Amino acid sequence: MNKNLFAEPDLKQITVWGRGVYENKEARDVVVSLTEAAALEGQRVQAWENYVDLPDRIYVPVRAYGKISPNEIESKYVYENEEPDIVVLTEETLVKGVDILAGIRPGAILVINTKRAPEYLFKFIKKNTENLSKIVTIDANKLSKSIITLSGAEGATDASGIGKGMGAALAAAVVKGTGIVKFENLLEIVVNKSAAKKAYDQAVVVDVKSLPKASA
Repeated sequence: MNKNLFAEPDLKQITVWGRGVYENKEARDVVVSLTEAAALEGQRVQAWENYVDLPDRIYVPVRAYGKISPNEIESKYVYENEEPDIVVLTEETLVKGVDILAGIRPGAILVINTKRAPEYLFKFIKKNTENLSKIVTIDANKLSKSIITLSGAEGATDASGIGKGMGAALAAAVVKGTGIVKFENLLEIVVNKSAAKKAYDQAVVVDVKSLPKASA
């Protein structure tokens, strides 16, 4: 694809990685809660899942995507985020063997659901760290339970609510690390406001320049 086909310097792309049906709901909640919060601020938004990723299979890596822009989104029919600004992992083992940072733009942020230190996890990321500026970690599992449901898949109404599980904590960590939306607007969207508030306070934000380079 011609990389200059959609030149949108103000567009922010969010890619959330999860594993199968167990975390597909949480990945979806992260992008939906952030884009809905952005919509409250008058931004143009999109949120969707990647149908290629086979979310019906246990532990297969799956993705959910979000786009936020102050302008009309010209690339609205491009169904993968090729140059993400924000990457979120719903669980920590995705740092191994998955090219989670492919195509990231300069200044990109990585948010990881983990109780481990950013320094430890960074050792396992072998590719595309040159444009990564910060790693944000939060133990979302400690703050909330994962919601496992097929309700809401493929654009249907999600009966369990947006951000009822750990997706609320991860979205809050994104906001702390990036300021992409106002935190009070995120709280208007997520069901689990307690988890979101705790995550915003507890999330650890580390400058990648201060971390040792991953070994080859």
